[in-house]
Amino acid sequence: MATSTSRNGSTAQASRNGGDGSASRDDRDAGRNGGGDDSPSGLQGLIERRRKGWEIGEPDHEFLHRQRHFWNFVNDHYFRMEVGGWHRLPDGPCMLVGIHASSVVPMEAWSFVFEWWRHFGRERILHGTTHDALFVLPGIGDYFRRVGVIPASHESMSQAFAAGHDAIVWPGGDLDALRPWTKRDQVILGGRDGFVRQAITAGVPIVPVAATGGPDTVIVISDGRRLAKAIGLKKLLRAEVLPITFGLPFGIFQSVLPAIPMPAKLRLEILDPIEVDHDAERAGDKRYVKTKFRQVERRLQQGVDELAKRRSFPIFG
Repeated sequence: MATSTSRNGSTAQASRNGGDGSASRDDRDAGRNGGGDDSPSGLQGLIERRRKGWEIGEPDHEFLHRQRHFWNFVNDHYFRMEVGGWHRLPDGPCMLVGIHASSVVPMEAWSFVFEWWRHFGRERILHGTTHDALFVLPGIGDYFRRVGVIPASHESMSQAFAAGHDAIVWPGGDLDALRPWTKRDQVILGGRDGFVRQAITAGVPIVPVAATGGPDTVIVISDGRRLAKAIGLKKLLRAEVLPITFGLPFGIFQSVLPAIPMPAKLRLEILDPIEVDHDAERAGDKRYVKTKFRQVERRLQQGVDELAKRRSFPIFG
């Protein structure tokens, strides 16, 4: 939410075929164009129709500039945010792979994307990615478009890389963002390795981004897997959890509404790039894909372990 603003000066726009949170090859919406008689009905149909309209270009820099005082306060004072490892970024476009564990308002993600804009400005564009259900919400979806967020789909990310931009994904999705606080320092990607295939076909390196502090902004007491399964949430919204959380201003509540994040210390580290084979056929090599996935997972866990050692206090520190 990434070396020139648009390295080849192009702007790409196309019909939008959404994807899962990891830009998987098994894009559930492949072949749909979001309109006409082929569109699904009900909630899925609404998501299809609202998802159209993204484009690969620059974010609205003036819009971001007007928000700078707010985000400066949030990052520098409220979250006391630290981001290291800028020197590890490769020169060309890359796929950043992160973790976020701060419930339905993933502040590590929001804050990192703004920190990137503050660090690079127009020099290097980073596209955040988001779940379809958030991208299509009135207000929030419009905000996402203005700041350069795109759907987490194979198509949108391919066009971002083709335009010379960077993109960041959080493959763990809801399993990651809504993991219990007792697992706050555990990297959970849910076995979702579609981002590896995306990197192979796009010919870009993978750059892991470790993070700590997010789980302290909203404390997840239970991930509510059984409840989510009972009500069919995976089929309805592609979500596998429905957590019970503690946060402001509601106290203990079912996390269906965003909470006010508590002032935890956020630490992020951009880790060494992981190169992948650029032969597109390797995207179909399950063993190779799984090997690279595990390499990313291990490197993220090592990064999280190192960041966790810097805590001054058990919580918020």
